[in-house]
Amino acid sequence: MPSRSPRRPARPLCLPRPLPLLSLTLSGGLLLTALTACAGAGGSGGGSSDGESINVLMVNNPPMVELQKLTAEHFTAETGIEVNFTVMPENEVRDRISQDFSNQAGQYDVATISNYETPIYARNGWLHELDPYLAEDEDYDAADILTPMQLSLTGDDGKTYAQPFYGESSFLMYRTDVFDELGLTMPEQPTWQQVADLAGQIDEAREDMKGICLRGLPGWGEVMAPLTTVVNTFGGTWFDADWNARLTDPEFREATRFYVDLVREHGEAGAAQAGYAECLNNMTQGATAMWYDATAGAGSLEADDSPVKGRIGYVPAPVEQTDSSGWLYTWAWGIQKASGNADAAWEFISWASGREYEELVGEEIGWANVPAGKRYSLYENPRYQQAASAFYEVTRDAIDSADPENPGVQPRPAPGIQFVGIPEFTDLGTRVSQEISAAIAGQQSVDEALEKSQRMAEEIAEEYRGR
Repeated sequence: MPSRSPRRPARPLCLPRPLPLLSLTLSGGLLLTALTACAGAGGSGGGSSDGESINVLMVNNPPMVELQKLTAEHFTAETGIEVNFTVMPENEVRDRISQDFSNQAGQYDVATISNYETPIYARNGWLHELDPYLAEDEDYDAADILTPMQLSLTGDDGKTYAQPFYGESSFLMYRTDVFDELGLTMPEQPTWQQVADLAGQIDEAREDMKGICLRGLPGWGEVMAPLTTVVNTFGGTWFDADWNARLTDPEFREATRFYVDLVREHGEAGAAQAGYAECLNNMTQGATAMWYDATAGAGSLEADDSPVKGRIGYVPAPVEQTDSSGWLYTWAWGIQKASGNADAAWEFISWASGREYEELVGEEIGWANVPAGKRYSLYENPRYQQAASAFYEVTRDAIDSADPENPGVQPRPAPGIQFVGIPEFTDLGTRVSQEISAAIAGQQSVDEALEKSQRMAEEIAEEYRGR
């Protein structure tokens, strides 16, 4: 197999791991367009026995679409390794990855997994350990990866099982020109009540624009991601340290009522069916003045063809009782334990998550489109700083301040900011999200939604208390 470059021994990546880390969310960068699978995966082992072909299963987010376009001309031409991509929407790709990795079918060598799945998959023995590759691949420079991202992709055993393609936190985006026109001022660190007041003033002054866009679409990575950050900063939690469900506590109720009331009174039309993609479109088309969501959205808002480029301001996630409240999330690359092509799979990961690829995207597509949120060096790059001047510092600070071990005001039984780091949360979070979306749609009250949700959470809590 052709080598990309000589490998020299590098410092092994050794990070403290005091608790099982099952970080976050949400996903922040949800699908913008639905793509069909671009290449079907092969049989068991995922490619030729000589390791010169690998099968990659990935989500269809814009940065992945760009990666797919660049791979053959650059990575394959340089290494000789053919990459067969299967590209699917987020919910579908999660199901496919879970099925293939849990069965260790070996159909896919590499898959996009988040820092929610990584520790769970590692605990189940579904992932290939990456520390030996990180130690040998000096060109990759593992020490350059942002520390929160490094930690979030580590297993309970302290070993590394995935590497980030891009990372994100969450922040508040707002139309600076609209604020100037209306004489409004955005605080440097807004509270949620201040945001609600600003949304009301904009609604009153502008008939053609809503005050804010917030996700209302059902899904543990949709409406529950931003809502859970609001719950955290309002003083609530899904479970306390003793595994008691707390969805009907006053703080959880207050936060949920606030969120539902805000999006119903000053949010986008059809909010109960609006997710990341819909809010991005509303903000891009000038239908809303503020948007609280993933930091990854800034790249699209500041793209060369964006109608609002240069007219957006960015401030940290709004707070109430906590100092910060942004989430932490990464789409990362994991190698299936059953893969027969682990070396070739690492070559792909090293390229796709390396500085070389960031340079390639910057030069060919634009520096604002570089898959950011993972490397310290990118935030020190003058070309990126210039292209992302409006948001790069706020994004970096949001990621650095994210604390999945202590995201609220009380101890938690499992880590996570916009989710609870347990396998059952995908189902629990989805079912609760359906109740919340029904409240946003006006089909039931918030109290009714939370009473039902509390009963669901109690079933999970009872299982964990009994262990």
